[in-house]
Amino acid sequence: MLIFPSSAGGIPVHAFETIGSTNAEVLARAQAGQGGPLFVVAERQSAGRGRRGREWVSEPGNLYATLLVVDPAPAVASPQICFVAALALHDAVLDACAGLAPTRLKLKWPNDLLLDQAKVSGILVEGTTLANGKLAAAIGIGVNCAHHPVDTPFPANDFVAAGLDLSPAALLARLGERWSTRVREWDRGEGFAAIRAAWLLRATGIGGAIEVRLPDRTLAGTFEAIDEEGALLLRKADGAREAISAGDVFPIARAG
Repeated sequence: MLIFPSSAGGIPVHAFETIGSTNAEVLARAQAGQGGPLFVVAERQSAGRGRRGREWVSEPGNLYATLLVVDPAPAVASPQICFVAALALHDAVLDACAGLAPTRLKLKWPNDLLLDQAKVSGILVEGTTLANGKLAAAIGIGVNCAHHPVDTPFPANDFVAAGLDLSPAALLARLGERWSTRVREWDRGEGFAAIRAAWLLRATGIGGAIEVRLPDRTLAGTFEAIDEEGALLLRKADGAREAISAGDVFPIARAG
């Protein structure tokens, strides 16, 4: 069984060998009146989930952690938290993975972590309104330390397969520290300009041709940037620019 620290960067850690879903556990704790920040982490999930209700394969050896934060920002700024979490994770992986060149690690909009252009982590942020009217956010972070799924829409990888050693426990310890730094920088949305700039420096696909898959349609064009709220700015073939707040992004190889 993996041994996790009792705290990560001063944030309490509640560890389980097996759990249904770390996100579900955190949301239940929040509704029961437990405050944050705190981590719930498991060696294995039996009912892990990704975006849009997709199953998240949860083999032992990877990191499955959810961070609870209560009243992180005014409602208008709360969607930005996914960029804060993505940066904290990027920072933490570089801290915890010896020998990893920073150029190999990129962020894919809005918060996927790529190693050599293959997905090694996903972040699922879910929220709930508490009895006192405050928002509680469950920031679910899954990292492919030793295993990765196959036959996925976007190529996946793991650190062991890439010849790197990344301990889930060591990563969690660094993640707590890096989250604390990045969330202070964010300052409840007041510092999003700095978060946005840091995210863009680590991003993949800027200036490239992409396809964005939405629940009801698929769009194609050039990924220009993200706006001041974090929406993806897509320049379509007809010259029109569209801001997209949620969707699945895939690169398109240019002819020639």
